[in-house]
Amino acid sequence: MSAPSLSLSAVPTPPSSHRLSPQDLALLKKTAYELRKDVVTMVYRAKSGHPGGALGHLDVLWVLFAKFMRHDPRNPKWPDRDRFVLSNGHTCPGIYSVLAHFGYFPREDLWTFRKMGSHVQGHISSKHTPGVETDGGSLGMGLSQGKGIAMATRLDGRPSRVYVLMSDGEQQEGQTWEAAMGAAHYKVDNLCGIVDYNRIQIDGPLPQIKDVAPLAAKYKAFGWEVFDIDGHDYEQIYDALSRCGEVRGRPSVIISNNIPGKGVSYMENTYKWHHGSPTPEQYEQAMKELDAVIHSL
Repeated sequence: MSAPSLSLSAVPTPPSSHRLSPQDLALLKKTAYELRKDVVTMVYRAKSGHPGGALGHLDVLWVLFAKFMRHDPRNPKWPDRDRFVLSNGHTCPGIYSVLAHFGYFPREDLWTFRKMGSHVQGHISSKHTPGVETDGGSLGMGLSQGKGIAMATRLDGRPSRVYVLMSDGEQQEGQTWEAAMGAAHYKVDNLCGIVDYNRIQIDGPLPQIKDVAPLAAKYKAFGWEVFDIDGHDYEQIYDALSRCGEVRGRPSVIISNNIPGKGVSYMENTYKWHHGSPTPEQYEQAMKELDAVIHSL
């Protein structure tokens, strides 16, 4: 994959408006579908993984890293970097594809996903993967981790912002709401949560298992600034991330309404693709569908 001509510097220029240029919009979308091909290929080659969530939240993840995150692949531990916490660590093919795109490790390493000794394991690991801040496996822990990191960077006088991507299923966890209450109490305004609201979990549709709605109202009641968006509308993603950076005196959260399996027709909105790998025929179909979108942009 060739590098895009976006402003992918370690310290992006702060947005001067809440809108993307037409050139950036087209290039962001095209690259996101290239990254989706990597996600599907990783899971196909490994013969296991969680493609649904990874494909669903890729648009918001990609815009975050491409246009807002302060990070440096040449210096992953740069003290003033922004931090990204992937709470639903099983959806790691998405972040791996983004990190490889930025050069944290060779893209070829993606094809070792879930192999013994690989640094792209089936759940994220800060020990094994450059650019990964925290470990992920047990669900419901990410917001607590992010709140603690955000408070620590604030105490250290760093300009860092902390972004926590969570699943909607994690909103069923008590620890998530303890963290939400604490972040509001301590006015942790350098913390931004992003909820991958795709309404599925591994055993079925979320509303049938344990519904979390009305999610926006719950975060507002806990004292958070809330943005409720279409997670595949780049203008809405860009605007919400811009506005999160302007919030003062309270944490913010983006409720990102996503389509699980986005971009692959037979995976979209199907909870059975929360986990699983495509057959050779399904893999070929997925590549054709993703290529068709890329060529249309």
